[in-house]
Amino acid sequence: MLTAYFHPGYAAPIGPHIMPIRKFSLVADGLRDAADIKLARPEPISEKDLLRVHTPEYLEAIKSGEPRDLAQSQKFPWSPELFSSVCLTTGGCLAAARQALKDGVSAALVSGFHHACADHGEGFCTFNGLVVTIDALLAAGEIRTAAVLDMDLHYGNGTAQLAAQRPYLSALSLYGNDYWDNFCFRDVSQRYHRDGENHVSFALPAGSDRKTLLGIMDAALPWLAERRPDLVLYQAGADPYFEDPYSPLALDHDDLLARDRRVFEFTKAHGLPVAWVLAGGYTSDVSKIVRVHLNTFTAWKEVYGG
Repeated sequence: MLTAYFHPGYAAPIGPHIMPIRKFSLVADGLRDAADIKLARPEPISEKDLLRVHTPEYLEAIKSGEPRDLAQSQKFPWSPELFSSVCLTTGGCLAAARQALKDGVSAALVSGFHHACADHGEGFCTFNGLVVTIDALLAAGEIRTAAVLDMDLHYGNGTAQLAAQRPYLSALSLYGNDYWDNFCFRDVSQRYHRDGENHVSFALPAGSDRKTLLGIMDAALPWLAERRPDLVLYQAGADPYFEDPYSPLALDHDDLLARDRRVFEFTKAHGLPVAWVLAGGYTSDVSKIVRVHLNTFTAWKEVYGG
């Protein structure tokens, strides 16, 4: 039985937006009849947990809406409901991570918010739920080390910046768009990130197909295995899909299913607890985004046996 964390309060009222905020409830709807998946509601993250990663000034801006530029630095229109929604999504990530430590695998129907930095948001990411989760578990003595495996289309710049100050955190990003100064760059041959001791990245060239993707994964994943983390947080992006407006890659639904299968084969083979989140995805037909995310659950079942 897999526990997946969902709460209707995840969706802040952001109005018409390229980010399909309703996708999380649509994925939940697609899982409700699954006999081997239990949907559970998380508790919101505490401010104490948020303040291990984010500055008090930034937290206050998200709560109050002022200064407005800071409150909207993640490119969402601010509303009074924003703070409660991101506390729930980050709480979902933490709950899934704790469940994975017990069961070996779990999921949260949230984004990982990998662009969020300590003192501001970027790229539709308010609080960095991945790093907040890891720091909360570390503070509670539940883990000593952790890893983020980021396979969103975009480079996880916020996670990398935060990892550089956290030797217990290993961040591995496989990306087809770089991300700098709150803007994405499609051509990774022209713009790419520099790695650090504990944050490593692999760029996917434009036009990458399944063979290229799996080959790069096979080259990259051993780095994580060598770090021997107590927990892996997997950012399972839907935006590498070839119809996504940001994607220069040649990956269809079956290719992304193969990606997820390879991730779970890796975590299972190395005995690594894994919790995953549903990142990215901007295709105009939201059903195609939902299919990518539901396929991640299919890959889990194929590898872990349901």
